[in-house]
Amino acid sequence: MSTPVTTPEAGRRATPGLRARLGEIIFAALTIALGVFALVGSFGIRVPESNRVGPTVFPVLVSVILIAAGIAVLVEVIRGHLGAPEESEDVDLSHKPDWLTIAKLVGLLVAHLLLIELIGWAFAAALLFGGAAWSLGAKRWWVALLVGLGLGLTVQIVFGLMLGLSLPLGPALAWLGPLF
Repeated sequence: MSTPVTTPEAGRRATPGLRARLGEIIFAALTIALGVFALVGSFGIRVPESNRVGPTVFPVLVSVILIAAGIAVLVEVIRGHLGAPEESEDVDLSHKPDWLTIAKLVGLLVAHLLLIELIGWAFAAALLFGGAAWSLGAKRWWVALLVGLGLGLTVQIVFGLMLGLSLPLGPALAWLGPLF
């Protein structure tokens, strides 16, 4: 008869490293802090007296969800339940980050923020979307640019025309001003 081989790891959970616990505690704390910040900010929104359900409902709801999620993560970490590390075929830890792609994406985001007022939301969104697709390796960048323009115009119509949100039109679309 053979006896089963036992290893020290068999039958007990590996104790999580301090680094993993600290990372999850920091994540939980940042989530709670973001929720508190958003909750405090939502009470600063002016609500017209004619509205029973005002513009603060959604921000308060999101804030409460953030705070609850952060507290839930914190409680689980304190109880010793850590998230499982990612196991993916796509992750190769031997490769260093592609800082050029990251710099392109950050530059596109900054350009988007700076160009919104100058060229309008739709065109700035098209540049951001097309540029991000190009940075991430899109074969046909011009298709991504056209899709970005379509998305930008759709957002402009839905949020500007239907919901009354003020998104800058820019000089090329200024003739649409009376619609928005």
